[in-house]
Amino acid sequence: MVKRPQCPQPPGVPRWVAMFYQPAQASWRVGAESPDRAPVLYAVGDMAQTVRARGDEVTVALWGPRDGTWQRFDTPAGKAAAPSAQPSPQRPEEPVRLAERMSDRRHQVLMAGLSKAGLYDLSPEDEEAVRALVEGLDEPTVRRVAHWLSAAGGESQAR
Repeated sequence: MVKRPQCPQPPGVPRWVAMFYQPAQASWRVGAESPDRAPVLYAVGDMAQTVRARGDEVTVALWGPRDGTWQRFDTPAGKAAAPSAQPSPQRPEEPVRLAERMSDRRHQVLMAGLSKAGLYDLSPEDEEAVRALVEGLDEPTVRRVAHWLSAAGGESQAR
């Protein structure tokens, strides 16, 4: 059993804060914070899912305000974060399928942005450029590029 240090109270005024334990550094870090509890719990769920998908253990501490002071609360992800006696076997094809799915998702996002910009009929060179962007960029960057294309398409249609 790995011994973890007690989660420190976050600095500053009381607000909702999710602290994640990082075993490699044997330390806690702020993973999400907000004046409201719901966005922090949403972020905890997303982060926990990502960490578990990598095969790592998730340990979360949720801090929030109570009567103007810091209070530590139980988290649904924190309760489920305890490692099971038998780890779930990961099939070798799962990482490949995940990578393909994420690539398809980035491709869809970029194609939607191009469509909103008014570019429907793509040449083979355009398709190659889209593939290069999908392979070379992460999802947030692809979404940003798609947003720019959408905004540009909205401006050109308004003229």
